[in-house]
Amino acid sequence: MTGEPPTTSGTRTGSTPSVIHEGLPTQLPDIDPDETHDWLDSFDALVDERGRERARYVMLRLLERAREMQVGVPALRSTDYINTIPPEREPWFPGDEEVERRIRAFIRWNAAVMVSSANRKGLEVGGHIATYQSSASLYEVGFNHFFRGKDHPGGGDQVYIQGHGSPGVYARAFLEGRLGEEQLYRFRQEVQHGPGAGLPSYPHPRLMSDFWEFPTVSMGLTGINSIYQARFNRYLHNRGIKDTSQQHVWAFLGDGEMAEPESLGAIGVAAREELDNLTWVINCNLQQLDGPVRGNGKIIQELESTFRGAGWNVIKVVWGREWDQLLARDVDGVLVNKMNTTPDGAFQTYSVEDGGYVRESFFGGDPRLRQMVEHMSDQQIQKLPRGGHDYRKVYAAFDSATKHVGQPTVILAKTIKGWTIDALEGKNATHQMKKLTPADLKKFRDRLYLPISDRDLERSYEETGAAPFFHPGADAPEIEYMLERRRQLGGSLPKRVIRSKPLTLPGDKAYAELKQGSGKNAVATTMAVVRLLKDWMKDTEIGKRIVPIAPDEYRTFGMDAMFPSAKVYNPAGQQYESVDRNMLLSYKESAQGQMLHEGISEAGAMASATAAGSSYSTHGEPMIPFYIFYSMFGFQRTGDSIWAMADQLARGFLIGATAGRTTLTGEGLQHADGHSPLLAATNPAVVHYDPAYAYEVAHIMRSGLERMYGTGGPEGHGEDVIFYLTVYNEPVSQPKEPDDVDVEGILRGMHQVSRAEGEGPRVTLMGSGVGMPWVEDAKRMLAEEWGVQADTWSVTSWNELARDAISAEEWNLLHPGEEPRSSYVEERLIDVEGPVVAVSDFMRAVPLQIARWVPGDYRVLGADGFGFADTRPAARRYFHIDAQSVVVQALQALADAGQVDRSQVEKAFATYRIDDPTAVSGVKQEGGDA
Repeated sequence: MTGEPPTTSGTRTGSTPSVIHEGLPTQLPDIDPDETHDWLDSFDALVDERGRERARYVMLRLLERAREMQVGVPALRSTDYINTIPPEREPWFPGDEEVERRIRAFIRWNAAVMVSSANRKGLEVGGHIATYQSSASLYEVGFNHFFRGKDHPGGGDQVYIQGHGSPGVYARAFLEGRLGEEQLYRFRQEVQHGPGAGLPSYPHPRLMSDFWEFPTVSMGLTGINSIYQARFNRYLHNRGIKDTSQQHVWAFLGDGEMAEPESLGAIGVAAREELDNLTWVINCNLQQLDGPVRGNGKIIQELESTFRGAGWNVIKVVWGREWDQLLARDVDGVLVNKMNTTPDGAFQTYSVEDGGYVRESFFGGDPRLRQMVEHMSDQQIQKLPRGGHDYRKVYAAFDSATKHVGQPTVILAKTIKGWTIDALEGKNATHQMKKLTPADLKKFRDRLYLPISDRDLERSYEETGAAPFFHPGADAPEIEYMLERRRQLGGSLPKRVIRSKPLTLPGDKAYAELKQGSGKNAVATTMAVVRLLKDWMKDTEIGKRIVPIAPDEYRTFGMDAMFPSAKVYNPAGQQYESVDRNMLLSYKESAQGQMLHEGISEAGAMASATAAGSSYSTHGEPMIPFYIFYSMFGFQRTGDSIWAMADQLARGFLIGATAGRTTLTGEGLQHADGHSPLLAATNPAVVHYDPAYAYEVAHIMRSGLERMYGTGGPEGHGEDVIFYLTVYNEPVSQPKEPDDVDVEGILRGMHQVSRAEGEGPRVTLMGSGVGMPWVEDAKRMLAEEWGVQADTWSVTSWNELARDAISAEEWNLLHPGEEPRSSYVEERLIDVEGPVVAVSDFMRAVPLQIARWVPGDYRVLGADGFGFADTRPAARRYFHIDAQSVVVQALQALADAGQVDRSQVEKAFATYRIDDPTAVSGVKQEGGDA
């Protein structure tokens, strides 16, 4: 690179923003330079005559006086751009650094070859090489010295591997003998070679359930999920369920990933709860996918400021050991100042330029800096390393993090993306570079000092189209070393193990109350669910394993009665007298509290649900998350987290309360859920039900417990599913369970509630959830006013009916020579007479999922469009989903079939005025608001 080097001082040059952004005077015009110079001279004299300690004291007093005089001075939350741990405080390194260097070389090679091989001509399935190459030292320090496996006496650590770093983890598992060479060649080829013969792209537990433990490639979720995992570990410990005192949570993230709101959104939780069992390692290679993370700024300084301000312990690993002597000679601070004021964009450029360029651009602007490196060759300058690649510096940081008490720790490690691969190193496009040419690989091999001959490389390309993997042999000292280190630390990682046993579940008695109905009282299905939850929590077997979770809405859902007994979890207990302490339902917190109160954070609540729902595998302790929330703020707001929960094979209950588009109309558009079942349908692990009656709730919840925590599933320890129930805040009359109740129908998705009686045209009415009362009213009106008889069906799950039908069609496709299967919908409706009319409080697309398999004429009513604020009757008239609209739709379908005169439809339309919400302006509604 030629031309004048860029300006890197802290002052403004043209439109270039200042690097330092903490309110220092470099950002402000100097209106009196002479006076400023006098002040600086005075300070210099103070330092020279009285020393730095005295100068520091005077500065602190000046800051104190500035605040007293109301002169606003910002807090300086970042330290110099150097390592937090000085050389003299670095601990003794207990390993064999040369052996570990060779291990890293083997892993680096195999990781890069794996991705490059996956992109050979005719395959080209993608992958990422550069991320792991930048973070290899970070991982290997952990694997060889810190990460405790499942067989460790303390229970083992939880390690969140950065998604794009998966090739390096596979490469290590190959050396350990956990994966075979064929599997590495089949990276990102999970199906075409047969089950288990290939490897998934990223850490996906659902795709590789005995290996990966935490899904991490959805950027940002690693941060929040690791925080709530560490918190849940403390929750288990404080409640006496499991001793987690020796378990540590490690999370590896990228500096570019910190832009995701989920990455930083919950760091205050970790500090507030003093989660010193949590360490984040942020790989600061200064690059995101397209270019620099902060070209004109300094991402490490920015993150340090953010984390220090949030209350974290921050350890910076910026420079490798070769910088120590230079810094020791920096008596006047000119080198540190240069480090402080050089933007990341320049450091990225230095990573790809030669030593001569760096000498002129970085060291050449000040004679003191130039003199500092005059004894060094250009090659030595070029090789001055970043701290994240220095094993001893990283070890010191990890060691300090594990010993720190009272705060979570973040390690900010500066690296180069694509480190050790000349073709990739530090380039803006490195994230998208997936292939290495034979020439690239030869340079890479030479840099790693691997004993692979040119002939071996060429032969491998001739035979396979890719470079060979390298394994020194099972008895090689490097392999023996790494295996012994893992034995000492409790076994290989990552590894997913299920050690929990099926639970003894409640019997019939727990569900009896819901099956009795509500008599003369009107009860919302939300209250039915909460009533059952309370009974579960009293159960001697599963009670303590229930984990109630809510984002500051327990009172909304009638769960405040649990406060005095179950209590809200707070590791510090309750150190104040509650304002409602004299009331029966007073708010109570406890370190042994059972209820997780997440504040206004659906994302945090989902992270807790994931940690609790996967505890059966993570900790060998089955826990039952019961996360209740405004249904609109579940799948719509946190759908990505629910997807990750499914990937993590977590189990539990998600309760979408205040469901439907018209039950919560006072709240308006963004609270009106008309579509969450459709979003739920896209997640294969989610079993969605939309129950109308309390007795349906009883059977569905019982089924959920049995399927997830009983002896079902392929391995006999439960199914890896998530039960999602949409329930309502509208009080309705709850019928007693019929003596001949069709339990199979309830669980499979539909059951008949009533049959047509009397003479006249026939119609079938189907409804779900809060729509069933409209169906029953429509049945009565059709019979009394229009002489039409109706069968009624309660559809507990449109989603499960659709899945069953799709499954039947797929089976038929794959078994052309066998007797075709029918869907459950077809089997149950095969004998219906007349048209079928379906209605729900969700948009039409929800009931339309089963349209293909409904025999005959199928008409659907639904709440399509945006929600708004009004009464329920007005909203339902507006959307044409109330009982009167069902009647008109049924008559129209019958008229189209020639079974009633069309004048009857016109008369009904004129009578009910279903196009006019003002027609119901006087209709009163019962409460149940939010």
